[in-house]
Amino acid sequence: MVLNNLKKADKESYKILLKEQQRQADYINLIPSENYASLAVLEAVGSVFINKYSEGYPRARYYPGNEYVDQVELLAQKRAKEVFKIGSQWFVNVQPYSGSPANVAVYYATLKAKCACEVGGKTITVGDAALGMNLMSGGHLTHGHKVSFSGKNFNFIQYGVTWDGFLDYKQIEKLAKEHKPKLIVAGLTAYPRVLDFKKFKTIANKVGALLMVDMAHIAGLVVGKVHPSPFPYADIVTTTTHKSLRGPRGAIIFAKGKELADKINKAVFPGLQGGPHDNQTFAISVALKEAQSGKFKKYAQGVVKNAKVLASQLLENGLELVSGGTDNHLLLLDLKRKGVPGRQAEEWLYQAGIVVNRNMVPYDPRSPMDPSGIRLGTPAVTTRGLGTLEMKKIADWIKEVLEKPSSAKKVKKEVKQLLSRFPLPYK
Repeated sequence: MVLNNLKKADKESYKILLKEQQRQADYINLIPSENYASLAVLEAVGSVFINKYSEGYPRARYYPGNEYVDQVELLAQKRAKEVFKIGSQWFVNVQPYSGSPANVAVYYATLKAKCACEVGGKTITVGDAALGMNLMSGGHLTHGHKVSFSGKNFNFIQYGVTWDGFLDYKQIEKLAKEHKPKLIVAGLTAYPRVLDFKKFKTIANKVGALLMVDMAHIAGLVVGKVHPSPFPYADIVTTTTHKSLRGPRGAIIFAKGKELADKINKAVFPGLQGGPHDNQTFAISVALKEAQSGKFKKYAQGVVKNAKVLASQLLENGLELVSGGTDNHLLLLDLKRKGVPGRQAEEWLYQAGIVVNRNMVPYDPRSPMDPSGIRLGTPAVTTRGLGTLEMKKIADWIKEVLEKPSSAKKVKKEVKQLLSRFPLPYK
């Protein structure tokens, strides 16, 4: 990237940026929630739209001078509908700052928050019930975990997976019938299998619940038709725009029907946010344009192909995967039998130039800060052009480092040599 103005204005910050750029170039990035944005997206984030303030929505702003911001936001909404091939019954909000605020907005729009009330001398919890996947099974913090706003402020009941690592749809239906939730959340952050949206919708219909799908991780895979689309079944869909979509940090909310959309719009603004980040909206629109291309669809297919090859080689190398493999872009290594804590594995691999993140596995006896597993994914390495041959090599390196940590220095040299053939998209 050419950053001469930054270099002149602030040499200290410029040097830090160069170091981070070099770090990204020198490491194999297997964190499934990270990716590399294109130069076009980076330019859009740094555009003059960063200077504008635009509280409100298109054609209904609280500031003047928003005629071009309106065009940007309407274009982003249009492209979002086009890329996911959805009809006029869907409404789009592209203003959420990130994925967690997007989920907050949906909850405030659809659920009565929980509170402790005294009834007959007893303290009981009241508030609309909701179902979400627990963290240990591969759900997100915002799907009802007790330390998150979602678990603290809303009456979430958590569902999970069976001992073999697959979603327990029978348990989900049982919990739904017992608690009569107003909202069921289907989504993942560390679940390596396909989500069956049809089953979720069937359960939701049985209890009269809305179905919300958080497709933050799989949005790009949905575009590439390598994961089923949630839109035929969901009432609400949320997604981030930076993971498998390769856009800027941001989020989108899709709502079926104007009544539901109006409630969500009011929850976003003025309920939770002030003015949107117009440069972010601009970059989201650019990323959605990129996602409409045939090249992007091939990319999404490559992400899943690479993940399957990586999983297969890890299994061949004697490592254990949650659920025995993957259907999507991520996989979970269960290290209990190896006797290596996830935090230690993360550190060893980072020293070897391979970036993964420690992660809980189903029925994990360890804590979230030092769990029993590590999470790996292929969106970022696929963006750099690495293919199936490289996935096999990466799996061999992972085995080598986990079994012989002293090999990390040697592996890091080999990693750097490999990556020299696969430059970053903005280098």
